[in-house]
Amino acid sequence: MALTDLAAEYGTPLYIYDEATLRGRAALVRDAFARAYPGTHVVYAGKAFMNTAILQLLRSEGYGLDVVSGGELYAGLHAGFAPAEITFHGNNKGRAELDQALTAGIGRIVVDNAHEIALLSELTRERETPVTVLLRLNPSIDVHTHEKIATGVADSKFGFPIATGQAERAVAAVRAHPGLDLAGYHAHIGSQIFDSRSYVEAIDELLAFAAAMRDRHGVTIRELSPGGGYGIAYLPGEEPANVAAWAGTIASAVRERCAWWDLPLPALTVEPGRSIVGPAGVALYTIGAAKTIPGVRAYVSVDGGMADNIRPTLYGAQYHAEIANRCGSGASAPITIAGKYCESGDILIDHIELPPVEPGDLLAMPAAGAYCLAMASNYNLAPRPAAIMVNDGAARLIRARESFADLVRFDR
Repeated sequence: MALTDLAAEYGTPLYIYDEATLRGRAALVRDAFARAYPGTHVVYAGKAFMNTAILQLLRSEGYGLDVVSGGELYAGLHAGFAPAEITFHGNNKGRAELDQALTAGIGRIVVDNAHEIALLSELTRERETPVTVLLRLNPSIDVHTHEKIATGVADSKFGFPIATGQAERAVAAVRAHPGLDLAGYHAHIGSQIFDSRSYVEAIDELLAFAAAMRDRHGVTIRELSPGGGYGIAYLPGEEPANVAAWAGTIASAVRERCAWWDLPLPALTVEPGRSIVGPAGVALYTIGAAKTIPGVRAYVSVDGGMADNIRPTLYGAQYHAEIANRCGSGASAPITIAGKYCESGDILIDHIELPPVEPGDLLAMPAAGAYCLAMASNYNLAPRPAAIMVNDGAARLIRARESFADLVRFDR
């Protein structure tokens, strides 16, 4: 489909999702783990991008759902996920959110801290059937990714550290409450990871801990969740994580370590998010002003920026782009793609070589499906962009563009 036609109909900034890519990526991960470890439960990490149409598509592909807030839980139920197929994560779940999850009857709560154990013990005191929980563990594994998306290192706000003894104390605390059923352990060591050995290290730590808790506290592991975070390609020449190979590596590690520690094989859960929606999305912008500072830099500004994609500003994420409305002519030159917002750090692409551009040209930025609209804001009172789904020559609106009236709707 011509991006010029889509821009004319829906305006820019515009986020375009390709249904064939979404289904293809979902099937790739689902089938790879089904072959490597039959019965693997694949759940979409909704924080990558929550949208009703996309959630319904992934539900039709056999996915469960991970949520991290009451809003995401509401959206998942609204999209038709069975409560039993939803897992609730998060490092500071409030009492109201936990009560919402328990009332809905969701399948799993991943407990992150001692305060949450105390809240759940109060909320489940009168329950006849215990609520199933996993403990989020911190295995102190440093992965090769940006520090702001490394979540399994010792200095992290997430999870019970194993090394300090806090994880074992959490096991004892959960065991002391009859309203909580400890089924197993979860870890998420980071995002945008390309080395599968990090997962093997995490699985080693989790299963060694599981064996110790069996011996000391009589807890038999039934479920294991080593997380997600599989890397995708953002720039030309990059290769995404090989999910099929990784599935085999992860499955082998689970089997080998369970045999080593004489543990029963647990049910396995994996949590792809970015690797599903990231490659399926393209961001489309209209080019406006340009500014050249001789000997320093040439800026080209677009009608979006950090309010719809804060990743470059937040942790130096890099993107590629192309002129979408015409074949480039003339010698390519280095430019900086800037956003329209009132921050010097509002830069989408710090350095890219493109043929000469003109106001009104369209700039297409691939691999924009994850953690862009998911973290969008109304900074400078900018309406958040529309999103469409394309498939088989047709487009449909899956998220309406906000209006100026929407921006003041909640003001009093």
